[in-house]
Amino acid sequence: MIQDSTIDPREVEFYSRMAATWWDRAGPFWPLHKLNDLRIAYIRDKLCAHFNQNSGIRKPLEGLRVLDVGCGGGILSESMARLGALVTGIDVVEKNIRIASTHAAEEALDIDYRVATAAEVAASGERFDVVLNMEVVEHVADVAAFMRDCTTLTADSGVMFVATINRTPKAWLFAIVGAEYILRWLPRGTHRWSMFQKPREIETYLEAGGLAVQDAVGVAANPFARSLRVTPSTAVNYMMFSTRLP
Repeated sequence: MIQDSTIDPREVEFYSRMAATWWDRAGPFWPLHKLNDLRIAYIRDKLCAHFNQNSGIRKPLEGLRVLDVGCGGGILSESMARLGALVTGIDVVEKNIRIASTHAAEEALDIDYRVATAAEVAASGERFDVVLNMEVVEHVADVAAFMRDCTTLTADSGVMFVATINRTPKAWLFAIVGAEYILRWLPRGTHRWSMFQKPREIETYLEAGGLAVQDAVGVAANPFARSLRVTPSTAVNYMMFSTRLP
């Protein structure tokens, strides 16, 4: 295993067991596929506005260098590549990268997948127009170090998206009790409440790295329709869009 203070061995072992199911839309990652449809629209619109790209064309993100941190099986990476971005996806779970690389090849998508940590890529001197830090911080052992690495990876004119779960009683009720034990939308053990981060905590890490939050929204679930929608409330989960300070 890669040696890095941000890596939680328990999380690596959990996702290693789940790796083969990433692209099964009826399998345990089906909520992530639905979430991806929602978040890709949010990401696309924010990027087009920030970089003055034409959102109406087939590949509106053409030319943008994107880093998908903790890319898993490549669900978000592939969506970004289809929008024209030059995508690098990194993950510490080797099985995830093998699955992601195989699927991208089958879809004729050119994505640079690597078994690597954010710290390793940051140390190489690479910088990206867009850093996608989506549903990762609640799985790392040292959030401060991880966020420092991610802000370092964000270019001078770049942006970062962070998506995670709030540390509130409501989030415990909905994201753990509801999603894992009652509805069984996610495998038990997917999340630990103690590892959730409040929005202000993430905002503080971003500010320390020279980034400012420009927008934050939440995602609400309809358990009967198995549908998701964007909501102004961040009481359960949130997506943040941040830009480099001048």
